[in-house]
Amino acid sequence: MTAYEARPIAPSALEELRKTDDAGRPCVPYTTTEGGDPLRCCLRGTEAGEKVALVSYAPLRRWAAETRARPGAYDEQGPVFIHAGECEGPAQAGPGYPFSRAGALRTVRRYDAEGEIIGGRLLEIPADGADGFDAAFAEAFADPEVALVHVRAVEYGCFHFEVRRGGAGVPLG
Repeated sequence: MTAYEARPIAPSALEELRKTDDAGRPCVPYTTTEGGDPLRCCLRGTEAGEKVALVSYAPLRRWAAETRARPGAYDEQGPVFIHAGECEGPAQAGPGYPFSRAGALRTVRRYDAEGEIIGGRLLEIPADGADGFDAAFAEAFADPEVALVHVRAVEYGCFHFEVRRGGAGVPLG
């Protein structure tokens, strides 16, 4: 059972990214031919024929703007796929976590309330991906200093989704 909520990129951030990304570049939409790339706006893979864009996104910077944290040098930006137009967001929550493929490697990176990295771990997604992620998040949030967790792909280092402590649909008990 999925005990934590994977958060997509917020609709307000998507509006901005569809104009200019976090690296200051204009959004350049294109139509997918094959599909399968991870969409961070709705937390699913692309489908052939969808209009998408690959943009630079700074997840910690946007979180820091909401919380007044000061991540300093930890303010990274990197490539993410988004729908080039309106997106309905994630479908009704189902079992498991997005982009969960048995054997895939993920980093589960922990941040404190100021946005500084205070730990992390490598996760090889087990056959039951939900249990693997739930255990990694429970371990992370057992530390009272952890305010936020980012899940990233090891092979490309790109941001997949975030999980926050308390509120915002993140059950912690």
